[in-house]
Amino acid sequence: MEMAKAMSDKPQTPSADGLAESARAAGAKGKGLPPVHEWNPPFCGDLDMRIARDGTWFYQGTPIGRPGLVRLFSTILRRDGDAYFLVTPVEKVGITVDDAPFVAVDFEAAGTGREQTLTFETNVGDHVTAGPDHPIRVERDADTGEPAPYVHVRAGLEALIDRKSFYRLVEIGDRQEGWFGLWSGGTFFRVIPEAELP
Repeated sequence: MEMAKAMSDKPQTPSADGLAESARAAGAKGKGLPPVHEWNPPFCGDLDMRIARDGTWFYQGTPIGRPGLVRLFSTILRRDGDAYFLVTPVEKVGITVDDAPFVAVDFEAAGTGREQTLTFETNVGDHVTAGPDHPIRVERDADTGEPAPYVHVRAGLEALIDRKSFYRLVEIGDRQEGWFGLWSGGTFFRVIPEAELP
């Protein structure tokens, strides 16, 4: 009896359907993104869900083919340290993220030079303008030197800037104090040392 009670008190890892229902209910209570940073539910274990480097979401090894469902899950995504979770007011489950949780699939540039703004669109429909609160950063592969550019979306969640967008960004880059980089929101974001340019 005691063991049965202990097992019934243990949080159960929810299914993707149950989590989606909780996310819908949480999202219906207000406008905009759910306040996942304010919620502190019990950890319910890891869910067999993964976000691949190209932005594809998988559940139990199968791609999630419904964009609306992916968008819904993306609104309850939270990063704590180096770990990623889907969080509702009543549950918190761990998921796997191969690189960044989002991919910046396009951008619009307005203005030039120091007055330029770069507004990115992610694969899940977020729009974010790079600037002090949404910095661009570039990591270089230790072996190949190939750049991997990211833009901060919200609360520690980043988008990997896709290759076609990065090539377009390079075309509108600028040089400042020995660096080649990008202006947006009054901030210069370094991309590569000028000495390394061909």
